[in-house]
Amino acid sequence: MFANPLAPEWLDAPAEANSLPSTVWSHNAVRTETGELEIAGVTTTALVRDFGTPVYVIDEADAIARATEIKSTFESEFARIGSSVKVYYAGKAFLCTEVARWMTAAGLNIDVASAGEMAVALAAGVDASRLGFHGNNKSLSEIDRAVRAGIGPIVIDSVVEIGRVAEAASRHGRTQRVRLRINSGVHASTHEYLATAREDQKFGIPLAEAEAVVAQIRSHSSLDFVGIHSHIGSQIFDTAGFAEAARRLLELHARLSAEAPVPELNLGGGFGIAYTSADEALPVAALAASLASIVEAECTRLGIEVPLIAIEPGRSIIGPSTTTLYTAGTIKDVLVDGEAVRKYVSVDGGMSDNLRTALYGADYSARIANRISQADPALVRIAGKHCEAGDIVVRAEYLPGDVEAGDVIAVPATGAYGWAMSNNYNYLARPPVVAVREGRAHIIVRGETEDDLLSRDAGITPSGDYK
Repeated sequence: MFANPLAPEWLDAPAEANSLPSTVWSHNAVRTETGELEIAGVTTTALVRDFGTPVYVIDEADAIARATEIKSTFESEFARIGSSVKVYYAGKAFLCTEVARWMTAAGLNIDVASAGEMAVALAAGVDASRLGFHGNNKSLSEIDRAVRAGIGPIVIDSVVEIGRVAEAASRHGRTQRVRLRINSGVHASTHEYLATAREDQKFGIPLAEAEAVVAQIRSHSSLDFVGIHSHIGSQIFDTAGFAEAARRLLELHARLSAEAPVPELNLGGGFGIAYTSADEALPVAALAASLASIVEAECTRLGIEVPLIAIEPGRSIIGPSTTTLYTAGTIKDVLVDGEAVRKYVSVDGGMSDNLRTALYGADYSARIANRISQADPALVRIAGKHCEAGDIVVRAEYLPGDVEAGDVIAVPATGAYGWAMSNNYNYLARPPVVAVREGRAHIIVRGETEDDLLSRDAGITPSGDYK
């Protein structure tokens, strides 16, 4: 098969460009007999007819199954070494009230990183004690609100937060459970924007200062120090970084435990997923078994009991469960360096509904969703409609060469940080989020309208003359 020289090395020219690789798409995404993409029994035609494009489509059963698999698999592996696991769904990946209910019904807790995320979880009816609260710059009002609500562990991210949380807990007559975020110095194998344990960045307390900071926490009677916390990064495909972080953290854990009990150790999340057929994400079973063995070996070496382990998956649950649908508009063949053609397929969304590609060069897959084609594959770049050259949704993919205006373009694995990072650049309204299950579809986040956008503009008169 001819490969376009403009294609990146990892992208192979396919024999045909209609297949749906199982590692990339949600479990219930299939081609119908007519060649149309169908997700959980709902066809592309029906979704576009009822909700328009762009639209985020969550395979509900897939998301719940992934959450359940992570919880049960990690529980089984850590029970094997005499411990237990507490799983927090990382709400920053994507959170709405419906998803919060799915996660808690599956037995997960929820990790929030702002008052807004906390408000969503509480509005969903989640018990505040099942929430963990992150953030490198929690405001006084956020801390007060969290403590007043009876939130679960607050992750202390800096020395100044110790007094702030202690004062709020004392004022509300509570003993607030806290963890301390440690910057382990582990350099995870991921994009620099996603590596959160390197020395020169905003998160956490340096490892060398941890014992002194824990002593400060323990000096406050209104605080209950329950353990240390680590997050080395995101979209990580191997366990080497987790292994090194666990070794460093368990050594600290052992020293702290000699002074007073430390019941928990939070290893964070960041488990990678496949965005393209070239990505090889670790299966959950292999990941859980590896982490359990790492923790067991280190605890044996240090002569300590295995603590309760907490983890915080987000992307690995909601990412593969979601597909974004667009409608193709302008198609351009662009001759590059006088040698090869790249076909630009512009769609009706872009960096307002998926910022990851523009932000740190993320790669995605794509397929024509309303039909199949026998045309030879052509190298395409799927571009958005915003006034930025960097407004790209999919940097490189092979689609049938007869892709045309009006085709529905499906981009899988968009559940994590798609809607969560969405914006109104060029005054585009953010798309709806639709859940599909067993042939039924319903909106779980309403799409914005122009009226929604204009409602915040103080210069608009009540007469509505802008219409």
